[in-house]
Amino acid sequence: MSDHANNNIKPDNNQSLTHKNIRDFIATENCLEGKTILVTGAGSGIGRVAALTYARYGATVLLLGRTSSKLESVYDEIESAGGKQPAVLPMDLEKATYAEMQQLEGLINKEVGQLDGILHNASLLGELTPLEMYDVDIFAKVMHVNCNATFMLTQALLPLLKDAAHGSIVFTSSTVGTHPRAFWGAYAISKQAVEGMSDIFTQETRNTTTLRFNCINPGGTRTNMRAHAFPGENPMTLKTPEDIMAGYVCLMSDASIDVRGQVVALQPKD
Repeated sequence: MSDHANNNIKPDNNQSLTHKNIRDFIATENCLEGKTILVTGAGSGIGRVAALTYARYGATVLLLGRTSSKLESVYDEIESAGGKQPAVLPMDLEKATYAEMQQLEGLINKEVGQLDGILHNASLLGELTPLEMYDVDIFAKVMHVNCNATFMLTQALLPLLKDAAHGSIVFTSSTVGTHPRAFWGAYAISKQAVEGMSDIFTQETRNTTTLRFNCINPGGTRTNMRAHAFPGENPMTLKTPEDIMAGYVCLMSDASIDVRGQVVALQPKD
């Protein structure tokens, strides 16, 4: 089966890396040197590990999340490891307005002066139940955090990203986003929407900017969200967030500047 068989987005004709290359990427020391990367949901799980990993490879990391204490803990870990001083940006994506996101763009521009990438990692799982029975308020909340707020934040930060030499926007999808599955409700629908968003942004910017938009499907990973979705699963059978970081680093590094509009499954057999 080809690397593109599990997604419905056509590869860019200039793509230089296969999905396997991305999954197996071997990062060079300081491959993210000079880059500023914003990570949403940076306080725990994959977002926390991605933030620590980006910092380890030389990036200045902007930590965005709703729980300040968790972000501050990640801040301390980065500083203790000798990384560049990160920034803590408390924001609840469920409640944040577009005006607040525009203000964030101004703050980053003033205090940091650049933005080279965004990892959209923050997501809500919602309910695992038939759509016929799905609570409409929970549905709206999941769609807002996973899709609407992701779009709003991307649009608000585009002026900074366009100024980057090679801006990279990475959305987080899921196997149930690429292949919708019964009972996954708003989560699956929101991830389908994110894949479509990435595709449309790619089409609209490919010929006029150096921006690249891609999705990552991390696959089954040892996180709290996975534990809630599969309470009977043995977490020790799953890869850890640290195990799948090669793909996250690759899509933020200049090694992937020709990779656009892809949905990269980091565990394609999951």
